[in-house]
Amino acid sequence: MPRTIRRYVRLVDRLNRGVGRVIMYLVFVMMGLLLYASFSRTVLNSPLMWGVEMSQFMLVSYYLLGGAYAMQMGAHVRMDLFYSRWTPRTQALVDAITILFLIFFLVTLLLGGISSTQYALQYGQRNYSAWAPPLAPIKIIMCIGILLMLLQAVATFFKDVATARGQDIYAEDAE
Repeated sequence: MPRTIRRYVRLVDRLNRGVGRVIMYLVFVMMGLLLYASFSRTVLNSPLMWGVEMSQFMLVSYYLLGGAYAMQMGAHVRMDLFYSRWTPRTQALVDAITILFLIFFLVTLLLGGISSTQYALQYGQRNYSAWAPPLAPIKIIMCIGILLMLLQAVATFFKDVATARGQDIYAEDAE
């Protein structure tokens, strides 16, 4: 594989590993917020109008920003009726072909997300709730998460192509 591709794969892997390891702690922040909202409602008799909705935004952020890290770690669900019986090179070839569909889907999703974010920014779109938070921040996070997933999908494609060719994309660094 060309040096540029190897650098790209290393950079994207490092970026998504860093983002994923930071974002995984967002679950604890969300749990703390929900615990505080529950305590405030039941003990203090002062419900938080924004607590549950904010925790939903945190969960969306956790899911979207952690997706690329999950892909990198191979944590997504895989249907392996035949897959587990194939050689690693055949698996990589099939993965390289099928990930092209994912890349197409993510590009389409990103274009729609950018359009939706532009709308939210231009018109000051707010959620239909009593709290009525602006939706632009969560839509920006959505676009960042989709972009990270797209970058990781392309990096995974390069890794699969290298494996299908009988190469290790990281082992070539010694050359």
